[in-house]
Amino acid sequence: MFRAFLIKYAEIGVKGKNRHLFEDALVHQIKVSLKRCDGKFFVHKTQGRIFVEAEGEFDFDETVGCLRQVFGISGICPVVYAEDEGFEKLAERVVDYVDKVYPDKNKTFKVNARRARKDYPKESMEINADLGEVLLNAYPEMTVDVHNPDIMLSVEIREKIYIYSEIIPGPGGMPVGTGGKAMLLLSGGIDSPVAGYMIAKRGVKIDAVYFHAPPYTSERAKQKVVDLARIVARYTGPIYLHVINFTDVQLHIYETCPHDELTIIMRRYMMRIAESIARDRDCMALITGESIGQVASQTMQSLAATDAVCGMPVFRPLIAMDKQEIIAESQKIGTYETSILPFEDCCTIFVAKHPVTKPKLSQIEESEKLLAEKMPPLVAEALESVQIIQIGKGR
Repeated sequence: MFRAFLIKYAEIGVKGKNRHLFEDALVHQIKVSLKRCDGKFFVHKTQGRIFVEAEGEFDFDETVGCLRQVFGISGICPVVYAEDEGFEKLAERVVDYVDKVYPDKNKTFKVNARRARKDYPKESMEINADLGEVLLNAYPEMTVDVHNPDIMLSVEIREKIYIYSEIIPGPGGMPVGTGGKAMLLLSGGIDSPVAGYMIAKRGVKIDAVYFHAPPYTSERAKQKVVDLARIVARYTGPIYLHVINFTDVQLHIYETCPHDELTIIMRRYMMRIAESIARDRDCMALITGESIGQVASQTMQSLAATDAVCGMPVFRPLIAMDKQEIIAESQKIGTYETSILPFEDCCTIFVAKHPVTKPKLSQIEESEKLLAEKMPPLVAEALESVQIIQIGKGR
């Protein structure tokens, strides 16, 4: 029955003179997402509306699923459309629409007409009243409720006439690419994929870096991160995943520095390396999945010690969320089942039995002086050997 969708957006609508740039970005992201679906689609915008029209056969559920992963979409409305062949034909189409979509007619309704084409002979209020009368005559068991109807029947009169009543929720947010670019520190855990999703929802294009430590972490652990990146990329578009061999750096820290400071110092070197890659990739910030107090490396003092090595902003969208809230979000976006697979990442291998929870920056910097001779070439070697994996289809 449905051959097209009206795409609704929220935040974009309050933009000023550059609103068209956000609309164009949303159209582009819709096209990218629909490449994953069987079928061909015509995506276009007109007078503050974006439409997706199927050109041939397509899978309705699959298409809606792809659209629900496009940031910037607040609602997806399956529509039927008709040529302008006079009001009588329109009334027939509306009656037929209600008959097919609502087998149970014991409902309240309201007609909400929008006449975008001013040469149409009836005004919006007149269309509302006349179509309401037609429906009441066709289905006497239906009643009008203008305040809280079961069915809000929308009729938009444009170059074609669009009829719809259902709004399938979209993810909201802003189209990816309208908010700059950032680098996600992606591990195999629950938190970091959610952090990447949340920042991307604000329009930020993301790349990712993963710290791999063979033979202490297996290829299955690496594949787990690739799989997580692939799930996140459904929402964000293509991600370039930078895999860093962190083994030698990690071992040198383990062999040289006080063990209660291992986590903080390793984290500081991860941030240094991630920032170096981020600058090469024209990113403006780093993204992590840290939450205050969740583990020893995420106390206020630990986060301050970590941030001290960063010359660019660090975004932590989960900072005030508890674990259950993060888990709920990971389940919603589809990363949870992959995140809990039992493959260790390098962060969990060299964990101290009694890590410092309130590190003093001066003491951490003093300990890092022990690394001054051998660490620079190890970091350089890690950066030179980076493996870049493209996740998701190109643009």
